Formats: sequence, C-alpha cells, structure tokens
Amino acid sequence: MRIARTTKLLVEPPSSATGDIAFNLIVFFLVCASVQPDSGRKQTIPSSETVEEDKQTENIEVALTRTAVLVNGDAIPNNRVVSRLKTLLAAKSQPDEKVVVVKSAPDTPYNHWIFATTSIEDAGGVITLQLEEEREVQVP
Repeated sequence: MRIARTTKLLVEPPSSATGDIAFNLIVFFLVCASVQPDSGRKQTIPSSETVEEDKQTENIEVALTRTAVLVNGDAIPNNRVVSRLKTLLAAKSQPDEKVVVVKSAPDTPYNHWIFATTSIEDAGGVITLQLEEEREVQVP
C-alpha cells in the first residue's frame, strides 16, 4: 500500500513580515543617506551701506566670460590676473576701497568663476557680486 504524497510547491511568505521588511528598509536608507548642507566656498561679502557721494571711489571691475577675464575692460591672461589686481589694489589703503565688483556671464563655467574669485582674494580684494535685474518698461 502506497501512501500518496501531498507536496505544496508554492509556498507564500507570511504577510506579516512585509511590514517589518519595509520598515527596516526605510530605516536603512535614512541612516545611509546623510543630509549635509552644501557649504560651497566661504566668502566675506560686504554689507550694503550708504556712501557719501563726495567720497565715492571707483571700484575695480572684473567681468567673466566663457573664456576670458576682463579687468576694468582689459582682457588679462590667466597667469597675470593676480599681479594685475595687486597693482590696482596697491594704491588703495582702506578695506572699503578694495572692493572688486564681479560680473559674470550666464554661460561662465564654474571653475572659471572659482579661479577669478580666488585670484581676487589672493590679491587682497573684497569680492562683491553685481546682479542685474530685468525690468519691464512700459511706454505710454
């Protein structure tokens, strides 16, 4: 006499374990994904102050394009930017006179911008950014 075997080939996992697995995965990803704020590059940007009109000094202007650095409108090779800025800043004695205005074109690469701002800091200048605002003018 043979005994008939009953085998179940499909075995379902217990449904109570799926909640535990999901909770463990959430905890795992929260622990592994550390949230660190982007610190970027630390810079000291001068505050806005009212300046008397008779005491205004002309700031040095550095314009950045995709490939060139323009100091007061003159294109300067990358290896001479620091020396040019040092000569321009040497005549200025007060820290508020050593402000360098940085204008950047929208397509300027980030490493080019970092090079220019590092050069300004190496020369002893204080960086300030010029942001242009778009305005609509309605003509009557």
